[in-house]
Amino acid sequence: MWLWTGHAAYLGLSLQLNAHSGSVQCLAVGIDAPFTLRAHELGERVVRSALISPRVVHQVVAHGERMLFCYIDPSSSRAEHCRDRMLEQGKHISLAHQAEAAIIHLAQEPDPDPSRLMDLVSDAAHEPVDARIATAIATLRAHPGRNLSATELAAEAHLSTSRFLHLFSAQAGTSFRRYRLWSRMLHVGASVSKGHDLTTASADAGFATPSHFSDAFHAMFGLTAAQLLTVGARIDVLDQ
Repeated sequence: MWLWTGHAAYLGLSLQLNAHSGSVQCLAVGIDAPFTLRAHELGERVVRSALISPRVVHQVVAHGERMLFCYIDPSSSRAEHCRDRMLEQGKHISLAHQAEAAIIHLAQEPDPDPSRLMDLVSDAAHEPVDARIATAIATLRAHPGRNLSATELAAEAHLSTSRFLHLFSAQAGTSFRRYRLWSRMLHVGASVSKGHDLTTASADAGFATPSHFSDAFHAMFGLTAAQLLTVGARIDVLDQ
């Protein structure tokens, strides 16, 4: 698993994922074979790549040994560009990335370059988000352990809470609560990469209890963090 500021990618064994809904958009790619995607909007489709929007309940059933999941910060310019590269556009789920074959080829290399992989998935070609929302996002990333409220950040942005929440969702592509949760998850991943255990890492990230973290992780990714680490996933932080 690779972590960047706001982004993450997992390349590895096809885990038995339960139905879940992410906090950020996710590009799923079957590396060795297609996979079945189940979602209310889509029904059930056998596909090789799919882009799923935040807060969409779905299940990925892999038919091959390995999968690639790219989690893209919805507030970044990469998010819009990745969406533009999907050949079959849907409201919340889009299918068939135009660079699908190249992504699979690179992911099959013995030691794939994660930066090249992310550049195939998307690039930074669009306008940044509103400066007030960008500042709020930076604050959430910098202080994941603080219980920062929308009211507090709205005041710092000189906006009403309702206007801030509306603008945040429109600009960031996901809700304030979901993005705060995503920032905390990234912090946990970075802490574990430094050798901290899940209990310490999750507490530092603002989760009230280990079970709170475990439940939130399962709801977001379809398995527990302990299950992910049990299969030997290695976490690399590519920026600090």
